[in-house]
Amino acid sequence: MAGIYLHIPFCKQACNYCDFHFSTSLKMKVAFVKAIIQEIELRKDVFANKLISSIYFGGGTPSLLSKEELDMIFEKLYKSFTIDADVEITLESNPDDLSFDKINQLKDTPINRLSIGVQSFRDEDLKYMNRSHTAIEALNSIKVAQDLGFQNITIDLIYGTPGMSNEDWKYNLRKSFALNLPHISSYALTVEEKTPLYYQILKKNIDAVDEQQSANQFKILMDEMLSYGYEQYEISNFCKDNSYSRHNSSYWKKNHYLGLGPSAHSFFGNSRLWNVSNNVKYIKALSASRLPLSKENLNTQDMYNEYVMTSLRTKWGCSLIEIEKYYSRSYLNYFKVQIKGYEINGYIIENKGVYTLSEKGKLIADRITSDLFVI
Repeated sequence: MAGIYLHIPFCKQACNYCDFHFSTSLKMKVAFVKAIIQEIELRKDVFANKLISSIYFGGGTPSLLSKEELDMIFEKLYKSFTIDADVEITLESNPDDLSFDKINQLKDTPINRLSIGVQSFRDEDLKYMNRSHTAIEALNSIKVAQDLGFQNITIDLIYGTPGMSNEDWKYNLRKSFALNLPHISSYALTVEEKTPLYYQILKKNIDAVDEQQSANQFKILMDEMLSYGYEQYEISNFCKDNSYSRHNSSYWKKNHYLGLGPSAHSFFGNSRLWNVSNNVKYIKALSASRLPLSKENLNTQDMYNEYVMTSLRTKWGCSLIEIEKYYSRSYLNYFKVQIKGYEINGYIIENKGVYTLSEKGKLIADRITSDLFVI
């Protein structure tokens, strides 16, 4: 099994916290679609012997693609790869793009899962983040999608926004629970360098993010999700009835994936590739039938560190058997020494040679994983 990720690098406007590659100009959208179709042609042999179980349109804002543009991309994908009949195909979308007509059009494509960037059901938070939609639009987009037959829906929520009280955060969560969604992803608001949010805080134009507030709201998130029947299968991801995201799970389980589009990354076990993070350069290269790729070969240390970073964040955890099998006994011994203190102090739970984070361990997951790295 393998996955395909397509990066659609366009947005209506810039959210102030986002450091992903995108453009707010849609002038190059037609040329971009031609380029990504050409990239599919040039890379179609990558998975000649693999079945594609997941296709994910990320961004950017993939819901800005027209029905015709999506049809062209799907036609090329289905001609170029062997795609599982039960494939999960996710489209990231913004609520303000999801009109009744737009959702109806999406139902007439192979897309069977919507990821809706709600972030908050409070207009105050949306304004702080410079989101292009309102709370009402967020709620309506989900209800219309459900009414038109999209049942496999996930939403993103952000906590830790300055001014958001714990009660405000519970309000957001309970609004989500009332929709009976199979999957919810939730992230702390983080301040990345060189983003508009970073500069606004630096100039003291807006309030800074409070790390203790974020930690408190993460604890509320875990408690509320559990009480409403959601399983936390990864630090930031929750689902009901085993509705795990295949796309995300492929990252955490070392499955191979192909990344298409500017800035998209690919992973093939012992190597990682990525496209140029520039729309003009990407389109120019593909128009000349040239792949704008860079490549990194991963050594054992790289692969061990990646395994620890991704697997410890999940409910499946880090396995001693896997560490010894794929990396070596020396890495196994190092892992056991480094993790012992966290286990003694209740941050880690060990069960039959598999190590997972306890609830309080999840609060310091980044610190724990960094201490397990081989540097």
